[in-house]
Amino acid sequence: MNLIARAASFATPEIPRLGSPEFATLVQEIAAGASERDAKRVLPFEQVDLLRRSRIGALRLREADGGAGVPLRELFATVVALGEADPNVAQILRNHFGFSERFCQPAANDAHRPWARLISGGEIVGLAMTEINARDVGGTGFDTKLSPKGDGHVLNGVKYFSTGSLFADYVMVRAQDLADRFVTVVIPAKREGVALVDDWDGFGQRLTGTGTTRFENAPVRRGEVVFDDEARGQGFDRPYHGSFQQLFLTAIVAGIIRSAATDAAALVKRRARSFSFAPAERPFEDPILQQAVGEIASAAFAAEAAVLAAADALERAVASRIDGSPDLDAAHEGALAAAKAKVIVDELAIRSGSKIFDVGGATSTKTSANLDRHWRNARTLASHNPRIYKHRIIGDFAVNGTPPPYQWRIGASAS
Repeated sequence: MNLIARAASFATPEIPRLGSPEFATLVQEIAAGASERDAKRVLPFEQVDLLRRSRIGALRLREADGGAGVPLRELFATVVALGEADPNVAQILRNHFGFSERFCQPAANDAHRPWARLISGGEIVGLAMTEINARDVGGTGFDTKLSPKGDGHVLNGVKYFSTGSLFADYVMVRAQDLADRFVTVVIPAKREGVALVDDWDGFGQRLTGTGTTRFENAPVRRGEVVFDDEARGQGFDRPYHGSFQQLFLTAIVAGIIRSAATDAAALVKRRARSFSFAPAERPFEDPILQQAVGEIASAAFAAEAAVLAAADALERAVASRIDGSPDLDAAHEGALAAAKAKVIVDELAIRSGSKIFDVGGATSTKTSANLDRHWRNARTLASHNPRIYKHRIIGDFAVNGTPPPYQWRIGASAS
């Protein structure tokens, strides 16, 4: 299959796992210079290359398919750690792991194996799905079209918010064919007719490559097309994927709180002077500042705990799907847990990103300190699937027992 030709040339180092010296080194290398990259808008191509060479994108693949076979709890704990090191780099991987969950987990007819070999070789996959159009609420279709041509197809359309694709080897594209069937296309990011535009201008998560992708008669080969047909063993929408994608962002936000806690403690340690009315002469002995740092550190602890609890709930839905009999009750429970984690973790992050300035005083607001990145990045991530809607879903379940939605509608354009 020509889609995986490049993967065969990759070496296959052991994948660094959470808690290993190799993973600690990887995280340190990604964290180095993260604040400066954010401040100067230096795109993290080198850091993504580190991840590519480490094959960390194969964490969820079964060992039989060349991966590490980690459970969701370990995956999301890994995301928290990456989010602490650099939330931009962590978000770049979000759609890659979404691809891995959709197309690389075991299928009844082994349809997953070519895609799994692609990922096990170290390749990274981005996403081009969202469109700015006048669809109904939730999205019901795509203007991007897959048209037959010769022995294959061509792809035409424009996508927005293509997070990660700027750094990816392949792009997963959502489209419809001329018969309006939904389809997923996976093609090399540098293929003729594919233009990746770095035009994301958000005030947070500035380095994620969340820009525009244009397809102009981009050639598509037969093996690069997957129609939405669960009966064939593969499909884009599965009962837990919407919750998985949401929880991935929440895990990054939890990592941001950990980073804010570290910066807050460092601020107090190095402060040479305090306020004239402070209760202690030296800042590191000031109980008020200690309390503020303690609140942020506690928020980091609670945020990670919430993410991991939701991961455990999602794991039950995943297990039932792999067993061949998807448990929709488990999918609903996972969705509810992911929603609860989101609303509390987002709130803790935004509050912690602001509280750090109570610790540092006016000098901590200097542009050179770049401490506002914690709030900016958390606020940007929190804007994905806004938590006000999650509040209502959780409340509706508590009051009326209404099951929460566990996935987007098939053509939905979720940010």
